[in-house]
Amino acid sequence: MAGTDIPESNCDVLIVGAGPAGLMSATWMARCGIKARIIDKRGTKIFSGQADGLQCRSLEIFDSFGFADRVWKESNHMIEASRMCMWNPGPDGRIRRSDRVPDTIPGVSRFQQVVLHQGRIERFFLDHLKKYSDITVERGVLPESLDIDTSKVEDNDAYPITVKLRHLTDEEAMPAQSKSSNIADGLFRSNLAADDTDDLIRKSTGNEGNAEIVHAKYMIGCDGAHSWTRRQLGYEMQGEATDYIWGVLDIIPITNFPDIRMRCAIHSANSGSVMVIPRENRLVRLYIQLTEVRPDASGRADRSKITPDVIMKAAQKTMSPYKITYEYCDWWTAYQIGQRVGTNFDAHQRIFLAGDAVHTHSPKAGQGMNVSMQDAFNLGWKIGLVVNGVSPRSILKTYQSERRRIAQDLIAFDHRFSRLFSGRPAKDVTDEAGVSMEEFKAAFVKGNQFASGLSVDYGASMLVAKPGDSAEQGDGTDVGAAGTAANGSSARKVVGKQELATNIPLGMRFPSFQVVNQAGARPYPFQYWLMSDGRFRIVLFAGNMADESQKERVRRFCAELEKPGSVIRRYTPPDRAIDSVIEILTLHSAKRVDVELLVDFPAILHPFDEKRGWDYDKVFVDDVSYHEGFGDAYKNYGVDKERGCVVVLRPDQYVGYIGELEDVEDIEAYFAGVMIKDNGGLARTKVTKDVRETPSASMLDAAKAYTLDGAPPETNGSATEADGPVSGSGAAVGAQ
Repeated sequence: MAGTDIPESNCDVLIVGAGPAGLMSATWMARCGIKARIIDKRGTKIFSGQADGLQCRSLEIFDSFGFADRVWKESNHMIEASRMCMWNPGPDGRIRRSDRVPDTIPGVSRFQQVVLHQGRIERFFLDHLKKYSDITVERGVLPESLDIDTSKVEDNDAYPITVKLRHLTDEEAMPAQSKSSNIADGLFRSNLAADDTDDLIRKSTGNEGNAEIVHAKYMIGCDGAHSWTRRQLGYEMQGEATDYIWGVLDIIPITNFPDIRMRCAIHSANSGSVMVIPRENRLVRLYIQLTEVRPDASGRADRSKITPDVIMKAAQKTMSPYKITYEYCDWWTAYQIGQRVGTNFDAHQRIFLAGDAVHTHSPKAGQGMNVSMQDAFNLGWKIGLVVNGVSPRSILKTYQSERRRIAQDLIAFDHRFSRLFSGRPAKDVTDEAGVSMEEFKAAFVKGNQFASGLSVDYGASMLVAKPGDSAEQGDGTDVGAAGTAANGSSARKVVGKQELATNIPLGMRFPSFQVVNQAGARPYPFQYWLMSDGRFRIVLFAGNMADESQKERVRRFCAELEKPGSVIRRYTPPDRAIDSVIEILTLHSAKRVDVELLVDFPAILHPFDEKRGWDYDKVFVDDVSYHEGFGDAYKNYGVDKERGCVVVLRPDQYVGYIGELEDVEDIEAYFAGVMIKDNGGLARTKVTKDVRETPSASMLDAAKAYTLDGAPPETNGSATEADGPVSGSGAAVGAQ
């Protein structure tokens, strides 16, 4: 032992930081049944302010976990507000509405952008953890030292990471608030504040009764822009800061500005810029450029000179001649614009960094919380499958390749967008020092799909069967399939056939269109069935099942999957259900009334269970719904209605492979690179609540309890939590 009085313990995954990225990581651990701990140096969760914008992709991810409806009901929906109103100075210098530009592109997702403060998002994650695991956030706990035994990093069963934790007192864990105001502020989390981790460690050192030693297989640093974890690894952030200082106010405004309930970009002639974000419960967030606050010689602005009054006076100058004031302010902060990205996202594929720990930027593009959560969404299932013995450690290399490239793209976008936003508008075409408002509009329009989170396009790798070089398509890391497969055989590079599904791009998230359940005729968005439960999926576009020749193709494909050595049988433990590792979902194009589920579709497409009977929720049809019209899914997916195709999806809904029904060998080769033969990992997977005979059964139960037009299974009385009021619009999730 490191010390006779210091307790020691083991855990599979240690998560540092309980913000959105940390909680997303913990949620994956809960859903995969992983023994994990999550710690945070702050004594409480967030109750107001911080991040507030939720993009389409984030809502799709929440839906895959089963709590998107809670966000949908409480948030402010950016429907008309999803058009950015642009206010610019006219020839007389007076601001006037010059344009309305679409923000959320219609039709790209069944969700639209919404806004809801970070505290409520954290509450939904915490309730979800409580439902599916015994993982709880350990608050007032911070890491003091980190050591990794590099001689053990390739041993799957080893605990090569050793972390000394320090438990703080309640007083130490409570962040100091600004003395300039009695309103809650987020300055202590801002990049204008220095990190206080080392001070907290020094204050607590000497009392070894507050310490413990943890040995972990994996560690995820989600500990913010000042990341202690990143500093211990010796990694740097590359980029630059600007002289632009912005303040933020969450207020209930009293104003005659006509577009206060719209998202607005306001450029004044000489008094800076303002962004308006309408929020829930009559709140409005104002991002206000502080033109009179400048960085000092050290490059950092004096926080003591920034108060809510200073921020509001700056907003009043920019929005003049319109009047604005407030009686109620919920939260405020200030920050300095800068764009930085980490040089490395992991160490030895054992310690990983996510969120602000590896990329920082301005908040006006609405990407901070969203991209941070999507980092963890990309990483969590990979660690879960590796710990459970389902996949080899080699898949962990794809995290940096995929997410660092996304971070680099984000930084490039934000670098241009934030400077255009903060610059002085050009007086005319000869004003070279000013910003062209046409250029600002063009940059905003171009960034719309990127900001939605739906343009993420992962490069070729062992997980994405694209043509081309994996290093060139990622961040330079080689994550190709060449070498030895996970089952010990020689792996070969597999390339999917994109032409078979022209609107299902390899490397991108599987889009969603309405389909109809074959057995019960209920319409669903197809994406609804892609639950985040750690399973790969084979989506069989079965084509025209009323045609005998096509039906025979489907039978032959299913017969291959039924064989003892098939891709399904090989990777599924013998004591587990056939769909517990790889699930098959079928979508055919014949008329629903022309085929019968139990007659025309092989049993593997609707597996039988002695207790639960046939599974009626795996076969769907692209047909007219009695009440919801026609989704025209085959056309929208770009798939031939007669012949169909096969699509392999990763557990995070991203497209890994596309092929013909006859391309079984290619499907086998794809899985040979990402799965471990005859794994027994899932046999030890346990979920502490709603446990069924198989993991898939418990997840399916949860999905059935959570319906698009019904109450969620995990309300837990959250409206009574001290996280602020809820609006409860009662809108149906994903209503189309």
